[in-house]
Amino acid sequence: MSLAELPTHTPYDGSSKLFTIGLKPLDPADWIEVDDHLLPYLAEKHRLYAEIPERVFVEEDGTRDAQHEVLDLLGTHLLERFPDIYRHTGSSIEVVGAANRLPASLADAPLAKASQLIQEDLILMRRGDSGWRLVAGSLCFPSSWSLLEKFGKPLQDIHAPVPGFGPGTRPAELINRMFDGLQGQAVERYNWSIQSDNALYHPLSDLQRIDRATNRPSRFPDGNIDAHAFIRVERQTLRKLPVTHDILFTIRIYLDPLAVLARHPDRARLAVSFAAQLEALDLAQLDYKGLTADRDRLMTVLNHMANDG
Repeated sequence: MSLAELPTHTPYDGSSKLFTIGLKPLDPADWIEVDDHLLPYLAEKHRLYAEIPERVFVEEDGTRDAQHEVLDLLGTHLLERFPDIYRHTGSSIEVVGAANRLPASLADAPLAKASQLIQEDLILMRRGDSGWRLVAGSLCFPSSWSLLEKFGKPLQDIHAPVPGFGPGTRPAELINRMFDGLQGQAVERYNWSIQSDNALYHPLSDLQRIDRATNRPSRFPDGNIDAHAFIRVERQTLRKLPVTHDILFTIRIYLDPLAVLARHPDRARLAVSFAAQLEALDLAQLDYKGLTADRDRLMTVLNHMANDG
């Protein structure tokens, strides 16, 4: 990614606070976002499917109807919204210029096929006795979590490691109610974090998270935050499928070098807000984000950026 490029989304400007639900209505025309990185993202998905398919795709029996519904909805949307990028090939859809092969074990999985068309990851949630459970998913670009560990779990257990969002908390109850009340209106939210490289595939097991929170290692042992820090932004959307009534959760990752903010025309305001959000995090939140050792140094970089602006 060129440092000359400006970030597409800047939720750290104060518009999306960390550790809040923050759902907002979404124009259906803007459901999926496609940019110049489409082919590299799809190539990385292809690599992961070829090398570790069992870690990036899961499905329960009985979910194929919902998966087909996702593929059909997505195909219709992409052909209408991006006619220069997508085309019909017989009974399927392909991305112009992209390899669209899946390993034999996943060749018949509609959700895997759908994931090979877009930069977003796709998660299917289904209502059961224990609440909304993760019943199928293509997750090639996890932001510090494990698809296998969350597979089959209800929302409150999926969010158990998140400070203030575990079972029995008010946010957990609100999220379940929002899922129950979601009808035709699609919604979106943003999340963000800091990482020390530009890897899209960024898994973390619960044990690794506990170890990170206990030992609090620095992401930047050489101290060179300017050179190594990347802002990882997640754009998440939710929509209830009209036929099966499952909920489709999409996750789109944007990776921007922290240094790119120095080129932004609004860099002073962005840097001040970014630093203020970092300063507001408590110890549990810092540990969860893996920022305990580096928060102060990050804030120093951002404050310099703001003053230079």
